[in-house]
Amino acid sequence: MTYLPKDKIVYFATSNIHKYTEACQVLSECKIVTAMLKKIEAMEIQDDNLANIAKFSVIDATRKCHLPIIVEDAGLFIEALNGFPGPYSSYVYRTIGNDGILKLIKNIIERKACFKSVVAFHSPERVEPMCFRSEVEGKIVREKRGSQGFGFDPIFEPLNSSKTFAEMPFEEKNRHSHRGFALCKFAKWFTSNR
Repeated sequence: MTYLPKDKIVYFATSNIHKYTEACQVLSECKIVTAMLKKIEAMEIQDDNLANIAKFSVIDATRKCHLPIIVEDAGLFIEALNGFPGPYSSYVYRTIGNDGILKLIKNIIERKACFKSVVAFHSPERVEPMCFRSEVEGKIVREKRGSQGFGFDPIFEPLNSSKTFAEMPFEEKNRHSHRGFALCKFAKWFTSNR
């Protein structure tokens, strides 16, 4: 049996298997092994700031299990809706979904949007969590396209692509996505500080 060095393992507190799969692919390229902690119920506060939400959750999760942990919080920010749904994206997706967003901007010509992500890392030996931010600009398409991914992926097309996130296999999505970029920033920091 091969044992991995303890300092190359990080635990991802999430119940979202799609986020976990994307994270594993990105982090494995940097020789970081990721384990999913879906039974840890990290508290999530309501806040207008993604970093505040991620920091609170990762501190709470670390206190509960005493392991090096990452959490990721993301939001879809639609310019014509003054940044809505933003940090409330998960709730908005569960309540009105992609169809609801498309109805809200049905008659809007300018459809600029961006996805933002914050990956927060904390461990028992750290005083404060570290946050790694990224965002990807794009637009909301006129109708849902694709069957990959999750959440708002079928309605978001990043700049310099003719595909929505839901039309991309997750390896391709990671090369274009807010989450992929934030995870890469974390991985670079993590490997150079271990």
